Amino acid sequence: MPPMKPWRPRTGRVADKAVRVGRMDSAPWRPHGKALLDFYNGEGAAEVMTHGDDGETEVVPIRVFFRGPSEFSALEEAALDLCRGRVLDAGAGAGCHSLALQEQGLPVCAIDIAPEAVEVMQRRGVKDARCADLFRFQEGPFETILLMMNGIGVVGDLAGLDRFLAEVPRLLAPDGQILLDSYDPTWMDDSDDARPSAAACAGRYVGEMRFRLEYKGKKGPTLLWLFLDAKLLAERAMKAGFSCQVIWQEKEGHYLARLTGSK
Repeated sequence: MPPMKPWRPRTGRVADKAVRVGRMDSAPWRPHGKALLDFYNGEGAAEVMTHGDDGETEVVPIRVFFRGPSEFSALEEAALDLCRGRVLDAGAGAGCHSLALQEQGLPVCAIDIAPEAVEVMQRRGVKDARCADLFRFQEGPFETILLMMNGIGVVGDLAGLDRFLAEVPRLLAPDGQILLDSYDPTWMDDSDDARPSAAACAGRYVGEMRFRLEYKGKKGPTLLWLFLDAKLLAERAMKAGFSCQVIWQEKEGHYLARLTGSK
């Protein structure tokens, strides 16, 4: 649950300890999970702080993870309309998308690495909510894999994206699809300057970011997170045997993409 959109990164030190792709750990997500549970239990003002290695901090109100369908963005509505068959909602958080899909009559399996998030989903009525690592999850097949609210970021970096694309077919039905959204980290508005990002200073792709989540004064370990532009996503997807279609494009670089097996 790093920021809802990427900051234009400034300079900053590179994290020396981080959770690597393929070794998903709930520890970096513990602040987020506890905040979700506290919000569900009545702490309506709960919020999490995200600290980037560029020195920037963003405050994220937890209520955004408990929105109902009437509060979804047009991009989210487009993604949910495209869902079909059995759906894997990966990184499901408090289950807002899973609950909406259940209401549509679709069978949904919701997974999250934070046990507190899974408890919240179960208590909210998600029928099949599990604590699981996306990289090691063995269920399937699914006609749709849904990675919303920048969910593809969990791959961590470009190497993690390549590994994900190589391994995800084990979860997909033959005609399956992956629906994901991300932000183009190269987008910059007029108010931003062009100073080098922390990622660029470290020799990384600009969207390979490092965060720590904080809740009630307690910070989790460093978390790797990826934002990537649609062109680069399409290139990496094509190499892995997928075609990539941008379904929805918003201002400030936010987009929805659909990956399907190349014919």
